[in-house]
Amino acid sequence: MYGSSYHFSDVNNFVKENFEGVFDSKNKTVTIQETGPTTFHVPPDCIPCIKRYTLAFAQSKDSQTLRGDWGGRMMNSQVSCPPGKIILTKEASSIFNEIKVDTGNLRLDFYDNAEIDGDTISVSVDNQMAVSHQRLSAKPITVNIRIDFVKTDHEVVMIAENEGAIPPNTALLIVTAGDKRYRLFLSSDVDQKKVLVRFIYEKPK
Repeated sequence: MYGSSYHFSDVNNFVKENFEGVFDSKNKTVTIQETGPTTFHVPPDCIPCIKRYTLAFAQSKDSQTLRGDWGGRMMNSQVSCPPGKIILTKEASSIFNEIKVDTGNLRLDFYDNAEIDGDTISVSVDNQMAVSHQRLSAKPITVNIRIDFVKTDHEVVMIAENEGAIPPNTALLIVTAGDKRYRLFLSSDVDQKKVLVRFIYEKPK
């Protein structure tokens, strides 16, 4: 397998790297080795980490999960990166996630999550079209949402208008809610064209 990985702290600080991987069907493990950055924008005192992931695959009725550890080295050196753990989950339901927020304004930034291959999306907010047939790229498609404090649930639907040159249609969604940020990886195809994210407002304590 091969593809691209993204490391984001926010919309202005990110690293995109290529990777190669192998799936061991007998042990149900995935080993992924990043091969180096293709583009990055980080502070001067930061150095991208080239990571290696060892992940265990598990599947249930409602989801698929990759869970494991990473290690690696700093770019252009043999200095080790701080190790870490990672969990990736793909839900079977069309509802990708529910996020509780305590702010009146949300910023949604949609990026292509893999090779920029012509993926096109539309986005609706509470059944009102906010984005129509726009192409995903390394530059974000931005949607701003004003929270209604009376109607506390707000639904955002990403619609895959095509699958680009490399199926499926994949997007990275970065949600900025006040001083909090969330990263969601959205995937849709010809069978499931819509992915839903529900935001629920809760008054700050």
